[in-house]
Amino acid sequence: MKNKVTKAIFPVAGLGTRFLPATKSIPKEILTLVDRPLIQYAIDEARAAGIKEFIFVTSRGKSALEDYFDDAPELETALRKKNKDDLLQELKATNMESGAIAYVRQNKPLGLGHAVWCARRLVHNEPFAVILTDDVIAAEKPCLQQMMEAYDETGGNIVAAMEVPREKTSSYGVLDCDSETGATVKVKGMVEKPAPEDAPSNLAVIGRYILTPKVMQNLNKMKSGAGGEIQLTDAIAQEIDEGNPVYGYRFRGQRYDCGTKAGFLQATVAFGLQRPDLKDEFGDYLTDLMSMRQAAE
Repeated sequence: MKNKVTKAIFPVAGLGTRFLPATKSIPKEILTLVDRPLIQYAIDEARAAGIKEFIFVTSRGKSALEDYFDDAPELETALRKKNKDDLLQELKATNMESGAIAYVRQNKPLGLGHAVWCARRLVHNEPFAVILTDDVIAAEKPCLQQMMEAYDETGGNIVAAMEVPREKTSSYGVLDCDSETGATVKVKGMVEKPAPEDAPSNLAVIGRYILTPKVMQNLNKMKSGAGGEIQLTDAIAQEIDEGNPVYGYRFRGQRYDCGTKAGFLQATVAFGLQRPDLKDEFGDYLTDLMSMRQAAE
């Protein structure tokens, strides 16, 4: 019988240098798509998938991220007095129960694998999920929930996957595929950031994982991989080498790379156009903008 996955690790220790100077004083995960921080999208996705315990791997300067999930009694009182019930409900949705969130520090930037390893004592001997907040996925059914349903069928390790242009494989972990059953792909190998000519496919790993405790044991060996960092991909690939199942899951949805400025702007436009209170005014503005741009050209 497969153990139910109820814990998720959120590696949020990065400095966010691509978004300087904003991230000089604000954690990147607090930057907003329309009016919700990146971290809120990740938390909501985890909740929809049945996650009950949320583990944040942080670093110095992330106190605003921790404060975000606390109750805000003064603000709640002010909204209640002004009968702003809609805003009050949105605010309460950001609160987390006492004890639901735990924080551990990653003192040195040694890679994603090292960040996940930092949470080892909190996941114990249980399967766990990993969510990278840079990857925001718009989907009718949240991506991690889709993966949980696949996990109920397959067990083992599952990574979210999508096809990318071959010239971009050097930015991803890439899957060497064995067999496919619908959206689920049996994996016979994984390569971290291969050159396009060396990539076994163009099916890339995206920032959602469901992993067995054995992966955490593999990370204990602290082997450096691509870029001199401890790679999570390498620890998962070791499972394949030892005959343990690893699957890629082609999720249904649109992924936005909010770790880049262009991806963040694309997500902002897409989410803005989905909002009933914004889509008409915002859509008209974008139409006018494109018309002016075309006229200028």
